[in-house]
Amino acid sequence: MSKGKVACIMGGMVAAVAALGMAVSASAQEKKLKIGVVYDLTGPLAGGGSELQYIGAKIVLDQFAKTGVEGYKIEAIYADAQSKPDVAINEAVRLVEQEKVDMLLGFYSSAQCVPVAARVEQLKKFMWITTCISSAVLENRNLKYVFRAQPSGAQFGTMTMDFINQNAKAKLGKEPKDLRVAIIHEDGAYGVDVSKGNEAGAKKAGFNVVLKEGYSATAPDLSALVTKLKRARPDVVFHTGYNPDITLLLRQAREQGLKFQALVGHGAGYGVYEKLKEGLGKDVNYFFNTDPISIWLANDKTLDPKLPAEIKYVGEEFDKVKPGVAIRSAHVGMAASNTYLFLTDVLPRAIKKYGGVDSEALRKAALDTDIKEGGTMLGFGVKFEGEGQPMAGQNDRAFPVIIQYVDDKSYVVWPKSQAQREATLPLPAGTTYSNK
Repeated sequence: MSKGKVACIMGGMVAAVAALGMAVSASAQEKKLKIGVVYDLTGPLAGGGSELQYIGAKIVLDQFAKTGVEGYKIEAIYADAQSKPDVAINEAVRLVEQEKVDMLLGFYSSAQCVPVAARVEQLKKFMWITTCISSAVLENRNLKYVFRAQPSGAQFGTMTMDFINQNAKAKLGKEPKDLRVAIIHEDGAYGVDVSKGNEAGAKKAGFNVVLKEGYSATAPDLSALVTKLKRARPDVVFHTGYNPDITLLLRQAREQGLKFQALVGHGAGYGVYEKLKEGLGKDVNYFFNTDPISIWLANDKTLDPKLPAEIKYVGEEFDKVKPGVAIRSAHVGMAASNTYLFLTDVLPRAIKKYGGVDSEALRKAALDTDIKEGGTMLGFGVKFEGEGQPMAGQNDRAFPVIIQYVDDKSYVVWPKSQAQREATLPLPAGTTYSNK
């Protein structure tokens, strides 16, 4: 055989080996989890907390994009729901059918989560909810592929009523049966669910409910509702809203001279202190908000030892995106914690125990999750209800806390096991809404 033929054969073998190596390399690179991430980056919900949720989730997703999980590359593809349920549905379907994502993560608004969850279930794709709290997202729907680590809206509503009930006599000077309360809420899935919890809690406490009314979060004028509140003369107002509706309501309440002893909010717009202060100034002082605990208020001593370092990392990364914020919103830590939970607990189990990242593997891995209190950055544990249970996909070990804003700081005041200080009740005399 001539030297030329030998060289040709050798060259072909080298090329074949190189091609095989490239094929093997390409095959290795194909081990990837594509996550479709949906939040509201524009529209009213963006400023009401959704953009902050997006930042929290992205911080953690970017962190794991650098390291991967159990040999799988993490690739996030982001979409803007534009504060519209129809856009949220369309974006979820687009991510699944066109971008070929393996799963969906995020979602802020319960009004979006209810229809999106149904559509994702039809597509047999895994959906990991970081935020929307309405019970209607999961209740009696027996969804197989939809999971929520968050507490439910009903829990928010009942907790705030219990908080006021326990403080009625000692701090407000009234027996519960003599306490006049108003329950007002935006009329979407989120507001309606929390208000149901409020109503159930009020009935249990024996409160005198003097007004219960919903309104559109996009209403341009809420003065008629303020007039009804003035006539009802509530001691405590329980409010569930986003923003700018919160600011609109309370500005008009200030203009019309509405007075009360306490205002208790329930997440969403009440969890974004910077927006509250921007719209209401010092009048936001002594307002209450109900939410999963801010990860920066959690007691390090009660947490899994690996979590404080992650909390510090999330805070430092957030400060790079939003420098100079007086209070880091609980929304940021909420999404960060719930995303971290998926990437460090559910995903590794799906890969190692169930062989991959398809919807069945992720579903089975989520149902195996069994984390005790203190095992998440939000302080609560995790155990999901399974098929056939009333709230299939809901984390039964989740719970919210109540915080109070005081002089540009936030403090946990309820439940007592988590409290950092006593609640200031009623509103101090001389403050804008105080009836003292």
